[in-house]
Amino acid sequence: MATTAKKAAKARKPAVKKSARAPSTRLAALVSTRKGAWIYRGDAGRKAWKVDGPHFLGHIIQHMVLDPRDGRTLLAAAKTGHLGPTIYRSTDLGKSWKEAKRPPAFDKATDGKPGRSVDHTFWLTPGHASEKDVWYAGTSPQGVFRSEDGGVTWTSFSKINNDPKYIEWMGSVQDGTPDGPKLHSLIIDPRDAKHMYMGMSGGGVHESLDGGVTWKPMLDGLETVPGFDSSTPTFHDPHCIRMCPTNPDRLYQQNHCGVYRLDRPSTTWVRIGNAMPKKVGDIGLPMVVHPRDDKTAWVFPMDGTTVWPRTSPGGIPGAFVTRNAGRTWQRQSNGMPAGQAWWTVKRQAMAADTLDPVGLYFGTTSGELWVGRDEGERWSLMARHLPEIYAVEAAELG
Repeated sequence: MATTAKKAAKARKPAVKKSARAPSTRLAALVSTRKGAWIYRGDAGRKAWKVDGPHFLGHIIQHMVLDPRDGRTLLAAAKTGHLGPTIYRSTDLGKSWKEAKRPPAFDKATDGKPGRSVDHTFWLTPGHASEKDVWYAGTSPQGVFRSEDGGVTWTSFSKINNDPKYIEWMGSVQDGTPDGPKLHSLIIDPRDAKHMYMGMSGGGVHESLDGGVTWKPMLDGLETVPGFDSSTPTFHDPHCIRMCPTNPDRLYQQNHCGVYRLDRPSTTWVRIGNAMPKKVGDIGLPMVVHPRDDKTAWVFPMDGTTVWPRTSPGGIPGAFVTRNAGRTWQRQSNGMPAGQAWWTVKRQAMAADTLDPVGLYFGTTSGELWVGRDEGERWSLMARHLPEIYAVEAAELG
């Protein structure tokens, strides 16, 4: 028994080599946490990782993203204690950082009423491949901002930032998710820079055909908590929306009320989470899609009972994968704890690389970073004892 325990402990030790400044390698896992950010660099085998960090120790980092258009520029959305919300930019893969000269901020109110203020930037999205140096940001409370100089300066970009109807749909700052309402899942159609999607928690799913200037709700088929009007955007809480890279007409969504799929030109979401095991349910936060197969997607369920513990169901964590667009789901938990593991995975904290086989990564609320080198068939620890993980992004450095 003792020998078995020792083997299990050894198998779960993180395969991380510490380095003050690790050289660029093929892969990077960008980890944002409640107390700073870390960059884990590894080769295509995903077995040996070198850690670079912490960056911004002590600051809340909501999201860190690599610009795929140049492979070197990093943006990090930060909330820096008494200095408030800002964005940092690096053009050398994190060796040095500069703060944005003008971070996202709402326009000042002109009617004598109190204006809105950005509590934090929650989501970062690089612009279309044809739009060099363009970035988009989603904030809490809900707003859309745009930068045309690589993240140095940001402007309030969308009509919804000041639209009374949209502000009504967003609810108050005290409503919505436990850590505040937020605009997230800013998605740009690779075929058309002006075609975009986004989610508001709360406030629903919306589509833009003019590059984010105006938006239209997309709520057909989405359920709400019983007793609330499903035709009202306020009562919808999308958690994460993903577009399939090889089929931009297919979107998946992890919602407060289940897992859904949308196939355009239809505007009606179909709940595909009903095929999940009943004792697990289809409530969770993150959603990940396969980079080459539009029928394959992953979710990481959490306890969605009435009390909403926001922990792994029964204390037994596991990812679930569909390989037929949601008709069936299979559990993938080989290597994870078999019990008494009460953490969960936040909406930005699960990602996939584009290698073959696909590598999957997720970070937990208890500060563990996991990798599945074979599309989730077996999981192993990359790191432990980090602060609570808010976001994980996979990036290829060339």
